[in-house]
Amino acid sequence: MEYVYGALLLNAAGKPIEEKALHHVLVAAGVKPDEARVKALIASLEGVNIAEALAKAETLAAPAPAAHAPEKKEEKGEKKAEEKKEEKGVSEEEAAEGLSALFG
Repeated sequence: MEYVYGALLLNAAGKPIEEKALHHVLVAAGVKPDEARVKALIASLEGVNIAEALAKAETLAAPAPAAHAPEKKEEKGEKKAEEKKEEKGVSEEEAAEGLSALFG
């Protein structure tokens, strides 16, 4: 992410996003830049209008999910009890019979 942040910082400063400039930003931030990642980022940003992409991203941001009311403790206990009853419904013998049908 620091590579993308470096590119965004250069864009915000009005500087061209070039390998050398991004390298200097990363070094100033205390990051040892990987030249392959720098080149890959520069290549992927070629022809991209960052200001336009950021404006579009802000309008497409998803709204925060609505908060759900917590369930009552009684309901949780009832659900767990029902699940346990259902699990006990199949005996080991019935399960073995089902498996034997698979193998002939």
